Amino acid sequence: MTSKQTLVVAIAVAALTIAFLPGLAVAMEHVVGDDKGWALDFNYTAWAEANQFVIGDTLVFEYGIAGHDVVEVGGPDFLACNQPENAVVWSSGEDRVALHKAGPRWFFCSTDQHCERGMKLKITVLETAPPAPQPKPPLVAPPPSSPAGKLGACLGEAAAVVTALAVAMLVL
Repeated sequence: MTSKQTLVVAIAVAALTIAFLPGLAVAMEHVVGDDKGWALDFNYTAWAEANQFVIGDTLVFEYGIAGHDVVEVGGPDFLACNQPENAVVWSSGEDRVALHKAGPRWFFCSTDQHCERGMKLKITVLETAPPAPQPKPPLVAPPPSSPAGKLGACLGEAAAVVTALAVAMLVL
């Protein structure tokens, strides 16, 4: 392949990568409670509603080892702050919980009355993140003589030229 064709292929690959980059999913680590961590007197319901959890993400529970733990239970036990014998319990002070399947997950602290005092977290894990909302088009397009209209026209023409050049070079 000539260097000219190699360059065109590289540009085309870069353009496609940039075009599809927003759609790529990246696993996230969610520190439960953000800078407050896993502690009393924090609204974990509001925290969960402000975050989005997808398969591949990880929850990180950070807390003092002596004061707390993390117990994963089912929905009814979560509501009752009940720890069944088969419950999964973490107590390292920095527990990492992989979110490997979609659906609800329930956690609470079993120390003293911490669960009853609100130290509990319910999340819903999604298969994938929903698409980002698309910006709404303007109600009226700016006139071609305005700076915004000229810039939009130039960008559209530039994109068409680059695409045409890339296709032409691929044919060579």
